[in-house]
Amino acid sequence: MIRTLTSYLRQFRRDEDGSALVVEFVIFTPLIIGCFLMGVEMGLYSMRHMFLDRGLDLTVRYVRLNTNTPMTHPQLKDMICRNAGFIDDCDTTLRLEMQPLNPRAFAAFDPQPDCIDLSQPVEPERGFTLGESHELMILRACVKFKPVFATTGLGYAFDDDGSGRVRMISSAAFVQEPS
Repeated sequence: MIRTLTSYLRQFRRDEDGSALVVEFVIFTPLIIGCFLMGVEMGLYSMRHMFLDRGLDLTVRYVRLNTNTPMTHPQLKDMICRNAGFIDDCDTTLRLEMQPLNPRAFAAFDPQPDCIDLSQPVEPERGFTLGESHELMILRACVKFKPVFATTGLGYAFDDDGSGRVRMISSAAFVQEPS
């Protein structure tokens, strides 16, 4: 049994049929696998982002319609996480910024979003104020997640923090309804 197996293996090693395809196989197989992994990572990123947008939109709708209800950062965060669904560790990695905007004297948000870095000490949230009736508000959410394929393709291209998580940002603007 072993002799026949070794003789078949020797014959296979000496055979040169199909050797022209080996080079193409060696070159293109990693490229195709890399493209496949990038596609999977992009699909998961898009799905997470869609769920974050959905959670943020439902929460903004609730805040907009309930102007006189006092809300805190943890309450809004909990509401977004409940409505979002598919975001891992949402309670610990989501950070919100909410500020009123004056459309006649526009002052933009800080270009760097307020995100949580789990490898750093916890910092207090910045810029969270509830609006009044007829006031234009902007709400920005930043959530951190771990890429599935962090060492290849799109997962490698993300800017990660000290804990290996990358950020995803979503924002919404709304006007507080009159009370």
